[in-house]
Amino acid sequence: MKKIFQIVSDVAAERGVKAFVIGGYVRDFYLGNPCNDIDIVVEGSGIDFARSVGERLRKNVSYFKNFGTAMLHYEGDEIEFVGARKESYRRESRKPVVEDGTLRDDQLRRDFTINAMAFSLQKEDFGSLVDPFGGIEDLKNGIIRTPLDPDTTYSDDPLRMLRAIRFATRLSTPEHQFRIVDESIESMRRMAPRLEILSRERISDEINKMLLCKRPSMAFRLLDRAGLLPLILPCISALKGVETIEGHGHKDNFSHTLAVLDNVAASDAESPNLWLRWAALLHDIGKAAVKKYDPAVGWTFYGHDVVGSKMVGKVFASLKLPLDDKLKYVRKLVWLHMRPIALVDDEVTDSAVRRLLFDAGDDIDDLMLLCNADITSKNPEKVARIRSNFELVKTKLVEVEEKDALRNFKNPVSGDYIMEVFGIGPCNTIGVLKDYVKEAILDGRIGNNFEEADALMRSKAEELGLKPCK
Repeated sequence: MKKIFQIVSDVAAERGVKAFVIGGYVRDFYLGNPCNDIDIVVEGSGIDFARSVGERLRKNVSYFKNFGTAMLHYEGDEIEFVGARKESYRRESRKPVVEDGTLRDDQLRRDFTINAMAFSLQKEDFGSLVDPFGGIEDLKNGIIRTPLDPDTTYSDDPLRMLRAIRFATRLSTPEHQFRIVDESIESMRRMAPRLEILSRERISDEINKMLLCKRPSMAFRLLDRAGLLPLILPCISALKGVETIEGHGHKDNFSHTLAVLDNVAASDAESPNLWLRWAALLHDIGKAAVKKYDPAVGWTFYGHDVVGSKMVGKVFASLKLPLDDKLKYVRKLVWLHMRPIALVDDEVTDSAVRRLLFDAGDDIDDLMLLCNADITSKNPEKVARIRSNFELVKTKLVEVEEKDALRNFKNPVSGDYIMEVFGIGPCNTIGVLKDYVKEAILDGRIGNNFEEADALMRSKAEELGLKPCK
């Protein structure tokens, strides 16, 4: 029992109002999960009540009058206060019309039964559970269910459909799986078009949270089952299914993608990398566009890495995801994800490794993690062979990097230096000379140092009819 609860109880008694802990803290308490976000609902003004608690604690209180809420920090917890309220919705908006209400009114407006439970902070029944919708039983049974008819809940605020999927994914453990009740899934299929009233930012925020779960594949299977995936990520939905021609079928690229995503999540579990997980989710999105059947070789997906990398920008733009270095990072990993595997299949030459290091730069370690996660064959002998060769590639990467320092390669001869040496202005010849030096370094014909690069640059310039002016 936290000290803040007794303080809130004392203030409630002094003010003659009722106060309750509600929502996520109560749910996580019964699950045994730590929770530092505490919601206090008051039958009265949440802002006035928070002011009294802040004065008692001598703590600053932040007020959000547009939302009727207030918040303070105490002993590592973030505590939000709100007055109990009831809500009604207009069809064209997920923003409710709010009126003062009772605890029961407030519980009725909650998204799921497991989030509607409350602890009383009244002196006479301090700590008792207020659970009018059977949330505690749903918690024990691993059930995600709405307090009201799901059509009403999801139509009023369609974001709750995504929250249901996120909670089922986040709360599930190997020992205690959560599921969304069938009537809710069926309701989601009916209410799917209501997603159009949501901002893309709210949708992408939920998708990001799903990606950061321990087993994110569960969320995307639920999105598919609920009919929401084609509306949010049609490029992932397009990967579903196996086509067969002349008795030859390809693997289900949707299932493969989710297996790769889970592999990445398991590899970076201690420090989850959201954008690496986005790269895992999108790494094969080009396959639907390039899929072809060749009677001689079977199904092919040639160029899906290049096509997929070009599609990443459209995905990010459609979901209002950052169009900065994070986009470049994901696009790069999608573009390069076949390269290390190609090295496994071919002879691992220093030249090929140099070019991989040059293209990947500081993201080479993440790329290798993604490529390792991409090994999902059900043939144990094939997996063992690929992983063994993959280790050779990793060893070669270390050796070449130590010798040639090509990560985040910078050409030893700059354009300014070339103009100074030959007394010329900006022109195409400068690019020709720089590319010639770069290719020579990547091919291993010269070392990655100024002396050898300068000598080669002068030799090539002479062939082009340039004479140094100094």
